[in-house]
Amino acid sequence: MYTPAHFAASEETIEALLRNSGAANLVTMTPDGLLATLLPFIYDPSVGDHGALQAHMARNNPQWSTPATGEALMILQGPDAYISPSWYASKTEHGRVVPTWNYTTAHVYGRVVVHDDGDWLGRHVRQLSDHHESAMVRPWSVDEAPQRFIAGQLKAIVGVELVMTRVEAKAKLSQNRTPADVEGVIAGLRSVGDAASAADVERARNS
Repeated sequence: MYTPAHFAASEETIEALLRNSGAANLVTMTPDGLLATLLPFIYDPSVGDHGALQAHMARNNPQWSTPATGEALMILQGPDAYISPSWYASKTEHGRVVPTWNYTTAHVYGRVVVHDDGDWLGRHVRQLSDHHESAMVRPWSVDEAPQRFIAGQLKAIVGVELVMTRVEAKAKLSQNRTPADVEGVIAGLRSVGDAASAADVERARNS
């Protein structure tokens, strides 16, 4: 990943992406070429030396059963947004401005481990649903569904775990603009209803 020094993501930003991203694209190089699937995942820092991203996919998806060559990749994406040059204070000063795109992303590399057993899958789907249901007013639990039904659902999926070896991350959040331009970006993002991207730019400015 091309990452100029001023766009390098902090350890805190990387940790937030790992813990809070809802889903990521798993990309594997195989004898059949590149395969990719968007998967909801949960981060487990206790696995291996660097943690793991744990997910599952349909049993009928050939990606899990096709051997991966070398490292696999999961691409995590935080909030992203179009940045209008009209938001910059410097537009009225000299006009030498162009549009750009703000974003936070991480490329997580590692080794894919397949889990085709009910115990691992049962723990995984419970952790995944509990993680996302925690923000609900009335959180749903796996225990609310009939046990026989859940057992049937588990037979239709396979667990895939990316045991992490390295992470490359980038946070392009207007760090290369003047303070006045940054204020304009924050205000502009809020004006179009993108509070998440505005908050990211604020955090980058304050750090």
